[in-house]
Amino acid sequence: MTTHNPNEILVLFDSKHGSTAELANLISQGVESVPQMQAKIRTVAPVSTVTEATQDEIPEQGPLYATLDDLKQCAGLIIGSPAYFGNISAALKYFIDSSTPVWLSGDLINKPAAVFTSSSTWHGGQESVLLSMMQPLLHHGMLLVGIPYSEAALNTTTTGGSPYGASHISGSDHNLPFSDEEKTLAKALGKRVAEIALQLQQ
Repeated sequence: MTTHNPNEILVLFDSKHGSTAELANLISQGVESVPQMQAKIRTVAPVSTVTEATQDEIPEQGPLYATLDDLKQCAGLIIGSPAYFGNISAALKYFIDSSTPVWLSGDLINKPAAVFTSSSTWHGGQESVLLSMMQPLLHHGMLLVGIPYSEAALNTTTTGGSPYGASHISGSDHNLPFSDEEKTLAKALGKRVAEIALQLQQ
């Protein structure tokens, strides 16, 4: 039997060059800035075009792979993906597509959710990626949380960050540092999801 953890926000992501992973860490800091709340960081296994290929259950380094139980147990969910031609990664989509048992059980209904992404260019399709990640969350009955314009950094950022979710511009070599606004907005998103998760439990 799956146990619900009222203090745990699942930060689930896929990352190829490390930028989305770093964004996940910043968001997790925001989650854990809220007293009582914890961030549970998980990633997804890569997918292969070779049908015989298999993946070890535990990655060689970095966060553990997410399971459906992680989805069932969380008090809130924040998912992130790099931008691939304006869409989410195949690995993250594969995991989300496997979540039908969670949808059938209704375990994510009325829990807060948010999204984040990273792209190499300013016009790499960040908003379309963020919006596409929202669709399955709506099907799960989750309550979407964005970044309000009361966050001053949203009005001044010239890099990443949007009302749809946290984001980062990594550059063509994926080595651009995070701007102060990107860091602030990522932490603000994590904090907001955690605070709302607490409020919903009262």
